[in-house]
Amino acid sequence: MKSPRLQQVRPEVFLSQAGIGRAIVEVPRKLQQFQPEVFLSQAGIGREIVEVPKNKKIFSQGELGEAVFYIQKGRAKLSVVSREGKEATISLFGPGDFVGEDCIAGVRSTRMASATAMTACTVLRIERKEMMRVIHEEHFFSDIFVVYLLARNTRIQADLVDQLFNSSEKRLARALLLLANFGKEGKPETVIPKISQEILAEMIGTTRSRVSFFMNRFRKLGFIEYNGTLRIHSSLLNVVLHD
Repeated sequence: MKSPRLQQVRPEVFLSQAGIGRAIVEVPRKLQQFQPEVFLSQAGIGREIVEVPKNKKIFSQGELGEAVFYIQKGRAKLSVVSREGKEATISLFGPGDFVGEDCIAGVRSTRMASATAMTACTVLRIERKEMMRVIHEEHFFSDIFVVYLLARNTRIQADLVDQLFNSSEKRLARALLLLANFGKEGKPETVIPKISQEILAEMIGTTRSRVSFFMNRFRKLGFIEYNGTLRIHSSLLNVVLHD
């Protein structure tokens, strides 16, 4: 009979079982490293990945705000409709943007605007309760979210200044540059999905005919290429910077 010391040691057994000097320990969830990019890319408790077809609503104005949406793929717009039925586009969103985050401000808050998919979108629907939990418990995520909200607030203020003091030509040039992500971290997206002149007119507060006039002018000057898809060149910055 072999003594215990002469028995063959099996590493996979040694590493999978408790024994002398070895104990299996369950690591509490809070001690596990939280990864925001994983949280925002996968479904889970309180999170669902939703495919939204083009021109379909992500949420509608007037309904209860029960979730925050994170855009993984595609583009969406935020718009409001007045009592008289007039629609205005407030902002456009793309991958990496949150929309509907105002629901975390109140338990039974209603949507002040509608979010609509401009292209086929993949969005992560995060229930309000789960969003609040992550903000309170995961400080790394809450830091990222606060930075996003501050950047969004700065953008809204810049939009207001643009609307008050700049010409419609400058406002259009700025809107096109923002669509192409000029000024953001990373490489600009010089080619962007087709966007109607009606939406551009709503965004900058002018008429479709004025947008058409300036788009043709930008194209003749070589600032943009507009044929099915829209290609933005950095030279368009000259319109914004020119006094």
